[in-house]
Amino acid sequence: MTTVRRAVLTLPAAPLGPDNPLPALRAPARAGAHAVDERTLAGLPRDLARGIGRAPLRSLLPVPVRDGYGRDRAPADLDAIVIENDRLRVTVLPGLGGRIHSLHHKPTGRELVHRNPVLQPAAFALNGAWFAGGVEWNTGATGHGALSCSPLHAATVRAPDGGPMLRLWEWERLRDLPFQIDLWLPEDSDFLYAGVRIRNPHERPAPVSWWSNTAVPEDRRVLVPADAAWHHGHERGPDRVPVPVDGDGTDRTYPLNSVHAADWFHDLPDGRRRWIAALDADGTGLVQTSTDALRGRKLFVWGTGRGGRRWQEWLTGPGAPGYAEIQAGLASTRLEHLELAGESESSWLEAYGPLAADPAAVHGDDWTAARADAERALDGALPRAAVDAAYTAWRERAADAEPETVLAAGSGWGALEVLRGGYELPGTPFPESTLGPEQEPWRELLRTGVLPPPAKGAGPGAPLVSAPWRDMLETAPADPSTEYHLGVAQWHAGDRAQAVRSWERGLRGAEESWPLLYCLAVADQEDGHAERAAERFAEAFADHAGSTDHPASTGYLASTGYPASTGYPASTDHPASDASDASGDGGVVAAALGREAVAALLATGRTDRARQLWARLPEEARGRGAFRLLEVRILLAEGRPDAARAVFDEGFEVADLSEGAEVLGELWARITDEPLPDAYEFRTRPNP
Repeated sequence: MTTVRRAVLTLPAAPLGPDNPLPALRAPARAGAHAVDERTLAGLPRDLARGIGRAPLRSLLPVPVRDGYGRDRAPADLDAIVIENDRLRVTVLPGLGGRIHSLHHKPTGRELVHRNPVLQPAAFALNGAWFAGGVEWNTGATGHGALSCSPLHAATVRAPDGGPMLRLWEWERLRDLPFQIDLWLPEDSDFLYAGVRIRNPHERPAPVSWWSNTAVPEDRRVLVPADAAWHHGHERGPDRVPVPVDGDGTDRTYPLNSVHAADWFHDLPDGRRRWIAALDADGTGLVQTSTDALRGRKLFVWGTGRGGRRWQEWLTGPGAPGYAEIQAGLASTRLEHLELAGESESSWLEAYGPLAADPAAVHGDDWTAARADAERALDGALPRAAVDAAYTAWRERAADAEPETVLAAGSGWGALEVLRGGYELPGTPFPESTLGPEQEPWRELLRTGVLPPPAKGAGPGAPLVSAPWRDMLETAPADPSTEYHLGVAQWHAGDRAQAVRSWERGLRGAEESWPLLYCLAVADQEDGHAERAAERFAEAFADHAGSTDHPASTGYLASTGYPASTGYPASTDHPASDASDASGDGGVVAAALGREAVAALLATGRTDRARQLWARLPEEARGRGAFRLLEVRILLAEGRPDAARAVFDEGFEVADLSEGAEVLGELWARITDEPLPDAYEFRTRPNP
């Protein structure tokens, strides 16, 4: 019989660390990976161009950036849930986005997915922390979802056949939409079923994105029922190309045939069954199939170049086997958003399991015959009609069933939204018991119309930015904390001028000005006022540090008539304790503000002040890779390439380096003509 039970998974893991305490006002760094220039957009089919242009994220609000992790791994016990029958054993991590870590086929002893031997966060999610391996669920916006390393609610529910089923659910905050994932194994089945539903409980339509990503060993052939794909590389695209052999004569269905990282979004004809498989030399491996609503299929490869190999090592550890990703999504490409009408929902069913096809056929030169043989094998193992019937049974008998035994808890944000909106969401309860300290000020605003100020030194607290909360903030009694949060909500809504006015009003009488100064600095930076932005970043850092040695008498605040914060210290021998101990919350804020300020000062040619501020950072922060990188930039600005080279030679790792980042190569090229060492080679474009 099928069972669902709690378990513990022990892995070498780098702790996630604290979230970045600064509001995420900017568009996500990952947005650039999915950007399409206007000229290319004009040449695309109308529906594709419309989806690419629909509701791109202007910021990450209200979610925080998750960049507090490092690279030091130690054995850690992770909460897991195991779903098991006589054929499959599925290991799920509810505290890490509901990731399927393992899909083990018991009769053959095969692991069907790439099972990462480590848990190493990296800056791949829209909001930062993400890790490789297994099957991940991405919703909210295009890219790896903001819940990649966050806990989901989890409970057992009755499956359509009466057996146990695992339900995962949460309130996705980027698009303000609840979703659920129901995982079950029918008795004696070789296939894991996943019923997925996204709801829009609001009156207005909402942009929506969903992609299920499966990491598979890269020494496979990826088969899919398509003769063409949209190719999207890190320097161009999308371009329509033939499948399997592209214009240069290379068969791209074998991940190891590609040198550079790239995506292929397969163009599946209407009416064809939706599936994608990754099969080894013996013709065996994993297949994913679904009902027709999950339209898109995609292959991602890292490539065999130095950059791709380095990224694989970075994400999985030295000596670990490489992986590729086969993906399935609501849209035809991962560059698009669809529209979900108000007070409606979208749902579908996916199935994951083993596939065994004729190796001679699936690895033959005849692409039509290869995919036909794989599809015949799939039809024999799991007919299309069986998937459709399972979906119907799930919707009719199980999707709205109430959870029975709670196995894990997610956030309290869904409970707050249900409390505010009075939404009825059968099957996915968000009880008030899940409300926590982050939600408490907002519940007070909802109850009394007043947003209570944070405790002194506690920081401004987590923001909320949707229209109903913005309306409440506009009518709440004005104080610095309320003006801060109102400005953040106005910024999210696109009313940037009004946001700036709210933040400037908040400075009057603010005991702690750094949150407001930071927001105003970002606004200046986004508007092209680089020098004023640098000044404000520095003032925010100084305000947080509590220095009184050098009042900002000549700073921007003095020129506006608002109360001036303390100024930037002119001395490098000022005790680091003024910037707060890095082991506490104050040190996290100091490091975040300092990183912004140093970069802004360097960008405006204020090298001396950048050096002084860097020296004021907590000692622990200065030892991190991101700050060693800043030190290299300072040394180069000071005309000291030999000292900058010494930092490289000593070695450092920037834990939150973004995918496709080329900054290490650019700085190295300013130091020497020697080849970039492998340890720093993360470039994935051709001819970077």
